[in-house]
Formats: sequence, C-alpha cells, structure tokens
Amino acid sequence: MDKIQKTSIKDWAEDDQPREKLMNKGPAALSNAELIAILIGSGNAQESAVALCKRILNEVNDNLAELARLTLTDLQRFKGIGEAKAITIAAALELGRRRSTSVMSEKPLIKDSKTAYLLFQKELSDLNYETFCVLLLNRANKVVRIVKISDGGISGTIVDQRKVFKIALDNNATSIILGHNHPSGQVTPSQSDIDLTKRLKAAGLTLDLPVLDHIIVGDGIYYSFADEGII
Repeated sequence: MDKIQKTSIKDWAEDDQPREKLMNKGPAALSNAELIAILIGSGNAQESAVALCKRILNEVNDNLAELARLTLTDLQRFKGIGEAKAITIAAALELGRRRSTSVMSEKPLIKDSKTAYLLFQKELSDLNYETFCVLLLNRANKVVRIVKISDGGISGTIVDQRKVFKIALDNNATSIILGHNHPSGQVTPSQSDIDLTKRLKAAGLTLDLPVLDHIIVGDGIYYSFADEGII
C-alpha cells in the first residue's frame, strides 16, 4: 500500500492558509479548526495542523464549550498535541470565556470642549515637555482611543500630519480632536499652534475626516480653538 503523504499547509493555495486567510479576510472568515490550527502551529507526521484540529473538534461535535472541558491530559491524547500545544489551546479557550463574561466598558461621549479637555488632562497635565495627542472619535462622537503622536521640548513639538491621519484611518475614526500641553501653564496658542491647526484641518477636510477642535492643556486651565471660533 502506498504511504499516505501529508500535504503541508504551506503547500496550500494562499487563500486556504489560515494565517494568510486571517490577514486577508479577517478572523471571522476562519473555521474553528483553522483558528485553533494557528494556535498550535503544526500537526503531526500524518496530518496538517488544520486536519488535526478538525479531528479534535469532531470528538466534541465542534462545540467549543465541550472542548474547553477537556483537560490537558485529554488534549495530549491526540497525536501531535504535546504539553505546550495543550496549554496554548486551554489558555485561548479561557480567554474566550473571560471575554464573554466581560462587560464592555462604555466609551466616553464628547459633548463639549471640557469633556475633551478632561481626557487630555489625564495624559498631559503633569508633563514638563510638550506632547501632542489625538482623540479619535466614531460617528456618535464617542472616543475610540487617545493616541500620543509626538514628544518635544519645553517650547514645542513636531507633528507629522501623515502619522495623525494614518492612525485615525487605521482605527476607523470618523473625526478627531487635537490636543497638546504647554508646560509653562499658559494656554494662549502660539502662531505655530495656529498654523498647525489650519494645516491639519485642511488635510482632514480632504480626507473627509474633520478636525473638530484643538485643546491646549495648561495649569488647571485649557484653550479650545472651537470655543474661540478659530477652527
């Protein structure tokens, strides 16, 4: 009888390789077996990682809750699953369980300049050098995240507008609020602050990603370009 040769995942069409499939189509496009195959990395002499994972899942009727009930010893009964791979599978399933029981934290809603200032204040108020941050917002004006763009000296920092908008686009933001601190504690914008704001506002309009405000954080006070009508 001819010896059965295992087909390596590396020999599959790129669209059928789990890692490449995840990168190109997102994790939702992968089967349970493909996702677990990414975790374990390799199969055994007769099976690819995906084939091995399909066999394991078949034993639990493709039920992840039942898979999570298997002990490390149970998992290691499958040829190709050693202690390290069994631990990896168990850890991933436990993370999934914890995620399902976690309460999604409510994203802050930006209602006005003071709300934005309070978020920037947490990042910037105690620094003795200038730091530039961006608040990324979704369509509901809720915060996606706050990102530090650059650090500078006592009197200024350099901001790369390409980096600002790349980060915003990568995070699916639909608008942004700029923010930086003045270590002097005074919040009157410099001419360079005004020029930077104008450049970023113009770039945002071109990208359909509006700059809603620019907050300067001082010593317990702040300056809002939007409130002053200059943005």
